[in-house]
Amino acid sequence: MRKIKKQNRVILPDPVYQDKTVTRFVNHMMYDGKKNTAYGIFYDAMNVVNGKLPEGETSPLDVWKKALENITPMVEVKSKRIGGATFQVPTEIAPGRKESISMKNLINFARKRSGRSMAEKLAAEMLDAYASQGGAFKRKEEMHRMAEANRAFAHFKF
Repeated sequence: MRKIKKQNRVILPDPVYQDKTVTRFVNHMMYDGKKNTAYGIFYDAMNVVNGKLPEGETSPLDVWKKALENITPMVEVKSKRIGGATFQVPTEIAPGRKESISMKNLINFARKRSGRSMAEKLAAEMLDAYASQGGAFKRKEEMHRMAEANRAFAHFKF
């Protein structure tokens, strides 16, 4: 075969929670290679979430994971040109892409929020996603509505 198989990079777990998903999230949040700053923002957001939760209910990491699960889309629409017309074809999303989309949506909608610090905005968006509301959750619902509306074109799958 001409094409060499892509080698996945080894991602080390984060120092506090020992979780590779946290590291992936921090990598998405990072600007200009400032990983320590991104870790600081994430851990500050987790402290804010911990302060807003009732005592002993759930850990902030569980809240974050549930929030990501709530905003993870199952299907998306892709444009496909057939005979001069462009159709929006609904397709299922690969597991790695699902995770990436949900993380990026959470970060982008947190950045758009009004608030003092990025940690507070991220914590607020996390809590909204945990409660199945907020901008990132609406984005997921919008993606699902688009796929449902274009279900008639599903037979054009790639």
